[in-house]
Amino acid sequence: MNMETEKLDSTDLNILRAMQQNARLTTKELAQIVHLSTTPVFERLKRLERQGYIKKYIALLDANKLNRGFTVFCNIKITRISHNVAQSFVDLVRDLPEVTECYNISGNFDYLLKVQVPDMRTYRDFLLNTLGKFDNISAVESIFVMDEIKTDYGLQI
Repeated sequence: MNMETEKLDSTDLNILRAMQQNARLTTKELAQIVHLSTTPVFERLKRLERQGYIKKYIALLDANKLNRGFTVFCNIKITRISHNVAQSFVDLVRDLPEVTECYNISGNFDYLLKVQVPDMRTYRDFLLNTLGKFDNISAVESIFVMDEIKTDYGLQI
């Protein structure tokens, strides 16, 4: 357990667990779950937000229903690593709606992208006409998702 987590008591952890399961809980509902009155729960929740334990609230959407269910993990190798090249790539990726996640990784590749598009044709166009315009990419490896086995966005705390 790191120092940040040690500052949390069992009630804080229970609040975080409950919010991971359903971020739409009202303060009253959350208070019932953690066995406190609403005022201390509200104050704890605001503190957890302020301290950065809760980064944001989102709705989990169905990619297939929104015609973005073709998922590709895309490994990217940059020709040369420098601050300017890396920053240019990061700036490019942050503005691409097809890229839902991006990680700077170690190993044979420099970045791992999660790309969600309607189909193979759209991915090919994305690869050639969007990523292909970035001069400093030396290699791309595309891994196509055939089936989603486990998607758990929560943390075990």
